[in-house]
Amino acid sequence: MTPGRGCFITGTDTGCGKTVTTLTVMAGLQSQGLRVAGMKPVASGCRWISGGPVNDDAALIRAACSMEVDYDRINPWALMDPIAPHISAERAGMEISLAPVIAAFAALSQEADAVVVEGVGGWRVPLSASLGMPDLAAALALPVILVVGLKLGCLNHALLSAEAVVRDGCRLAGWIANHVDEDYDTRIETVQYLSRAIHAPLLGEISYIRHGPDPVRAAAALDLSALT
Repeated sequence: MTPGRGCFITGTDTGCGKTVTTLTVMAGLQSQGLRVAGMKPVASGCRWISGGPVNDDAALIRAACSMEVDYDRINPWALMDPIAPHISAERAGMEISLAPVIAAFAALSQEADAVVVEGVGGWRVPLSASLGMPDLAAALALPVILVVGLKLGCLNHALLSAEAVVRDGCRLAGWIANHVDEDYDTRIETVQYLSRAIHAPLLGEISYIRHGPDPVRAAAALDLSALT
């Protein structure tokens, strides 16, 4: 892993398990002896804590970092309303821009061997009238990992998302199958089909855990060699 590098985590949709996957990838890289930081540059749905907005997922990512990091580096754009980020920003009288994200990423890259960056929503989520998730991934020049939440409808979402990442000029380093629905009974067939249809390696599967995720244990099932 080149110092100051990492990956960008995107997903098929909201609720596919991007944060769980981000924490798992961070744990996997840390198990290789790397100093790892994480980011959730844009987060909608925050609580006001100690005089500032804090997002629960961003707080989990901050706690998983190999070093102490100020919250605003983890989450430069913390938006209160739990809605699409460009709308949440508009309601707050703001317009999301890349500069604070790039600055925070550069600062983290000075301290970490790898920075794992989690997107918001799916690949096509807008950040402003002129800015989208692909612009953010491209600005950070990071390889992309696609999280596929295994549930009804995921085949279409996964194929379109994988195609869009490549068409937007980003490198799809691989995809991860996340078992989000324990009642989804065609998960084996779905993973087999997507393994043939997506032109990027399957990096592993994250099992369904009823009582909450265990990133360290889940990381053992991932092959992150595509990032090294």
